[in-house]
Order: sequence, then structure tokens, then C-alpha cells
Amino acid sequence: MRRADNEKVIMNYMVNQRRFYLGALLYLVLINLGWGQTTPAGSPVFEEAIRRKQLLGELDSTVSFNIRPIQLRFLYNQEVYADYQYFEGGDKLGAIERKTDKKYFSYLPLRNTLAYNSVRPYGWGDGPMIPNVGFQNKFSGGVAAKFHFINIQLMPEWVWAQNNDFDGYPNNFSNSVNKARYWFWNYGDHPERFGEKSYNRLGWGQSKITLGYGAFEIGASTENIWWGPGQFNALIFSNNAPGFPHLTLNTTRPAKTFLGSFEGQLIMGRLEPSGHAPSQLKALNDQFFRPLSDDWRYLNGISVSYQPKWVPGLFLGFNRTFQQYSEDKSDSFEDWFPIFEVFTKSGLFEDGNSVDYDSRAQDQQVSVFGRYLITKANAEIYFEYGRRDHAYTDREFVLNPEHARAYLLGFNKLFELPYPNKYVQIRAEMTQQQESVNRYIRYGGLDGGTSWGTHYQVRGFTHYGQPLGVGIGTGSNVQTIEVSLIDKLNKYGIVLERLANHQDFYYRGLGQQEERQPWVDLSLGFLFDYQWDRFLLSSCLQMINGLNYQWQLDPASTEEFPVGKDKFSVFAQAHLIYLIGKK
Repeated sequence: MRRADNEKVIMNYMVNQRRFYLGALLYLVLINLGWGQTTPAGSPVFEEAIRRKQLLGELDSTVSFNIRPIQLRFLYNQEVYADYQYFEGGDKLGAIERKTDKKYFSYLPLRNTLAYNSVRPYGWGDGPMIPNVGFQNKFSGGVAAKFHFINIQLMPEWVWAQNNDFDGYPNNFSNSVNKARYWFWNYGDHPERFGEKSYNRLGWGQSKITLGYGAFEIGASTENIWWGPGQFNALIFSNNAPGFPHLTLNTTRPAKTFLGSFEGQLIMGRLEPSGHAPSQLKALNDQFFRPLSDDWRYLNGISVSYQPKWVPGLFLGFNRTFQQYSEDKSDSFEDWFPIFEVFTKSGLFEDGNSVDYDSRAQDQQVSVFGRYLITKANAEIYFEYGRRDHAYTDREFVLNPEHARAYLLGFNKLFELPYPNKYVQIRAEMTQQQESVNRYIRYGGLDGGTSWGTHYQVRGFTHYGQPLGVGIGTGSNVQTIEVSLIDKLNKYGIVLERLANHQDFYYRGLGQQEERQPWVDLSLGFLFDYQWDRFLLSSCLQMINGLNYQWQLDPASTEEFPVGKDKFSVFAQAHLIYLIGKK
């Protein structure tokens, strides 16, 4: 894009933004303000703040944080947030009667997210926002209402992205390396760039309509869901992609029994393809890319989290999903609800027959997770371990548990300071998607199989081209550590991150040579969250040094002394949230 055209796009965008904000502010002056129903999965500031409250022993310890979004009405009624203006009730929020709210109407917080990438895409966990170079903006807001057992939440999301071109996968590799790269692109739906022009999308966002009774609700939703205890990533579902339309039966709070507390969700959804080729290089796409199907995919999933009565603070659970192209799906119970099928392919039937999932063209993912809350130490530890392919028998699973696996580990710890409401927070997480050493045993040479979130028949566990779970890239690994000073909703901190990009491709296509080394991003980020009355700012500025970017060599590199080509970039993001309430 020429510079003049680029500046024109930005000016038009800024003018439209000013008009929108002036209209929104005028509207807010004229209305009575209220309280929302749920906090979106992965929501900045609030989800983290609620989780800290549980670490401090000020929130019901049976809430697992393994199935999100969190139902705010349940937490609000416990009055655990009287010290935060956003969560104050009565005079401030006005629209809800405590504990007897059979009907209400309220306005949801307005949220605007502005992001910028200098020369290459970086960042994930941002819902409908896309991998982008240049500026990108997301806006959301809406209303929530309840009438006895009927719950309605309307929270659409609008995204605009500059979507500039950038130096992506290069055109200087041999055909054998290109085939290895397209091996993963042909088993997934992960485009480098979403089209060749600026990007616009308006969707239903975090909307739903449900019927509630006791601790349960049933209905239809387009909300992002998050399964598992992760703080930065999740193996199955996170907030990395746009929310997808689904029918849901789920708990709204822990269902307490004589065995302990249970939370769960069962979904039936629809996933869409991206419609884009993977590389920005048309010649390579024409030669190596296997065109995507334009068919939508049926998704069936279940998640269960259990807190044993005898071990306070311990949460255990599992997730299971199946997806299948609609043209391959029949009307049988097995195709509508494959989550209730057996976990192995053979040996569990009287006739000795196996379940031929491959002939059905179904793709399964399973994960188990655990979280241990230690309120006396103001800390938590957690894990999630997933497997993408069915084991043939129970014995094969026991002997070969690392086949087609991914996992994450993390912790969160608060250190109290000698000042009211002030803490040092240290939290960290590692996510591993790269294939294990099992690739040497199960496959010939260094080729390996397919990566987490890919499948040879059902192309990628994605929605509109973005992974539903981990958003760091196919076969990639990441380690993140954050150290912050916490003062209520305010946060000042730093984050260190190491991202090893597309390791499965590297070892498949380049792993038998020493000249080109893995592409690894090392980044340092600064975090700043601050509340001014009804406004909240949550921001991050990251500086990324991409070592051996796109596995390229420096022009000064020689055969005797190979040197990788590095690329420095900047990622900046700011969430501005307006907290709607009555004075």
C-alpha cells in the first residue's frame, strides 16, 4: 500500500471513530447505568482481579475458573467486591436488587481495544482481532436483561485492522522444505495474512439467550468460552478466536453435592473456514497448497470440573471435543453426540470391532486438567494435558501416552506488602505443543505426524482461520513470566516471554542441518493498568527480538560461519473500558 493511501485509510478511520465516540458519550449521558451479566472469557483486568480475590480467600473456593465465562451475578451477590468501585452495588449500580433479582435491565461496560504491530504480527488471545501488521481496533458494548428464568445478553463486537503486508514465509527454500511447510498448512487453516486489504468484521460477539434454573442454564450463545485452568493459554478453548455460534447446557455456578462441587458445559456448535490461502506468496500456494473446503464444521464438546469434598482447593476435570464437516455428518446419535463414544478405537465391543473414527472423518481432542488453590499461601498451581489422536487400545495409551500430546503448566502467587490492598503478583505459564520424541518411534526419520490442532481430514481446530485454543502458532512452544505490583485494579509490571515458533515444521523441514537455527522470539513487555473513576486502562508494550526470523540467514552469513537474520519489532495494546453505573 502506498504511503498516501495508507495515511488516507488512517484518517478516515480516525474520523469515523470520533463520530462513534461522540455519539456513544451522548447516549451515556441520557441513560441510567447498570451492571453486566457475565465477564467475557479472558477479559482484561476483571477476570484476573476475581482470580486474585480467590487466592486471598475472599471468594467462594468452590469456583474452579476451569469453565468460563464467569457468571458475574453469582459473584456479585456474594458482595466480595465492595472495595472496588466497579463492583459496588445499590447506589452505584442501581439496576439490580441484591439476591432477589428476578428481573432487571442493565448496560454492559463499553470496551475499546487498540493494538499496533510494527513490522510483523505478534500477540494472541484477542478474540475476533486477527494477526496483523499496522493498527487494529476492536469495540464492544451492549445490554443484559433478565426476566425470571430468561437471560439475554447482547454484546456485539466490531473489528477493523489495517492488515499491511509483511515479510512472511520466504520464497528461497527448496521444494522439499516448502513441502514440509505446506504439510502443516494443508492439515490446518492458519493463514499468515487475512486478505490483501484492510479488514472489517462485525459479529454478535459475547451475546447469548438462555433459560436458567438453579445452578444450570440452557440456550444459544456466541460467547467465547474458556475450558481449563490456564491464565495465558488453553489447549481446547480460549479467547484466541472469534466466539462461534453454539447451543449450550452449562452450570452457572458450582453445583454442590454430597461428593463435592461440579461445574460443566455441553455444547453443539458451528465453525467456519477462513477462506484464505496460507502464504502471501501466490506461486507457492498454487504449487503446494491443497485448497480448503468451504463447508462448515459441526462441533460437539463437553467439559466437566470436579472439586472433591474431602480435598478443599483441588479441582480436577476433563475436556473432550469432536469436529466434522457437515457434508460428512449423518443424523445418527453417534454423529450428533460423538463425545459419548469410547476413548479407544478397538477392544471394547463384544464383536471385537473397532470404532472407525477415520472413516467418519471425525477429529477428536481430549484434555485432562487440575488446579490446586492454596489460600493460606495466596497461591495456585495448575496443569492441562491433552491428546489429539485416539489410542488404539488401553495398552497402547499406557505405553505411548506422549503420542499427539500437548500440555501447559502454570502458577500464580501473591506476596502481601505492608500497605493496604497492595501485593506483588508473580505468575508464570509454559505451553508445549511441539511433538515429543515419540516422533522418532512412531514415524520414519524426522518427519513426524501432524501437530496439535491439525488433522488430515478436518482441517484445523479453528474458527475463521484462528485457533480456538492455543494461538501461538502450529507446533510452537511458549514460556511466560510476569511480575507486577497490584493495587486493587491497578497494576504495574513487566512480562518476559520466549516463543519458539513452528518447531514441528523446523524439525520436519530443516532439522537435519546445522546452518539454519530455530526461529525464537525473546520479548520484554511493560504492563500498566489504571482506574480513573469509571474509566479503566489496561495496556502492554512489548519489544520483540526475533532470532533467526523465518529461519533466514543474515546477508553476512557464510557457510563456515552461519549467522541467522534477526528482526526487531514492537507490539503495543491498550484496552480502554468505561464502567457504566449511576452516580
